[in-house]
Amino acid sequence: MKIAIIGGGIVGLATAYQLLHRFPSTRLTVLEKEAGAGRHQTGHNSGVLHCGLFYKPGSSKARLAVQGIRRLTRFCAEHGVGYELCGKVVVATEQREIPRLRTLLERGTANGLTGLRPLDPEQIRELEPHAAGLAGLHVPEEGIVDYAGVTERMAGEIMRLGGDIQFSSEVIELRERNGWHVQTSGGDFDADFLINCGGLQSDRVSRMAGNRDAVKIVPFRGEYYQLKENRRHLVRNLIYPVPDPAFPFLGVHFTRMIRGGVEAGPNAVLALAREAYQRTDYSVRDMVETFTYRGFWRFLVRYPAMCWQELKSSFSKEFFCRRLQRLVPEIQVDDLLEGGAGVRAQALSPSGELLQDFYIVRQERALHVLNAPSPAATACLAIADEVIDRIRDAIS
Repeated sequence: MKIAIIGGGIVGLATAYQLLHRFPSTRLTVLEKEAGAGRHQTGHNSGVLHCGLFYKPGSSKARLAVQGIRRLTRFCAEHGVGYELCGKVVVATEQREIPRLRTLLERGTANGLTGLRPLDPEQIRELEPHAAGLAGLHVPEEGIVDYAGVTERMAGEIMRLGGDIQFSSEVIELRERNGWHVQTSGGDFDADFLINCGGLQSDRVSRMAGNRDAVKIVPFRGEYYQLKENRRHLVRNLIYPVPDPAFPFLGVHFTRMIRGGVEAGPNAVLALAREAYQRTDYSVRDMVETFTYRGFWRFLVRYPAMCWQELKSSFSKEFFCRRLQRLVPEIQVDDLLEGGAGVRAQALSPSGELLQDFYIVRQERALHVLNAPSPAATACLAIADEVIDRIRDAIS
């Protein structure tokens, strides 16, 4: 069987890798519009290995994150990719957050995490001497990883196992008649089955294939600062806030990176293009799609305070710093250097709700991964097997 996977990010590559392991006779081609792998969500995140603490028990995110971190760390160990299970401290800085911290402990335990430990202020300082909190939670299974290294190794393994990766091949048209004819900017391809792992473009690819699911990708840019070298000692590993259940995003946090340095952020502000890594980047097409989508306006009405806070964080370094100071009070504006940014491929429903779980849609001769934001990178190998299990009847 000939299978085409659209998207050469970490989920697309993991799916190709697992397919070739489980069905070695598959003739497989990965089609990626960029000149290399992992150029978008995969290549613009902070490199955290998420072990499943924050996700609702029974959800796909919880199940696949717990499976995924264990499988991805094995892959890294076998293929010489840098990673470290350094642990994370979640910090409650207000009294109203302490009950939520207990809920996180219960949720993490239900998800199968081990070694979770409540912390008092003194125990927080033992792990993170410069963090401030009324209470905390230690998550020892959380870690950091070199996702660029993961994608490089996966791409190499795909080629070794007989798969093909076609870069600079943006999908232009899909035609289905007893199979797929895929027209791309790099040439035309035929396939019996199509797997859409297009990330930021996944809803568009889905519509090209004739799927009429109503969800739409609305891009949110996450902006980071980095700590100056002489201030990196303020963060040993990972320091996170307690999530507010009234808001759909986690909030700013601190991340030690596997290749050195400490990132602070991100915020979550509407991007004016699906690939807007700079604040000034925009796309008329992307803006029209967002601003004419009723789900976007319902989202704004639902979360006006959060939207305003995130926008202020984007334009005011001082305000961004104040948010960071809730976790590490010693942080000063002058400690922060401009960092990078990533764009989250977030699916939004017509009702204005951000899809909180992974969302995969089956179509005849095709399957579409329409919502795979964080922790999809951590869970990539587990997501790959979920995809394969859903299409086993069509490809075996």
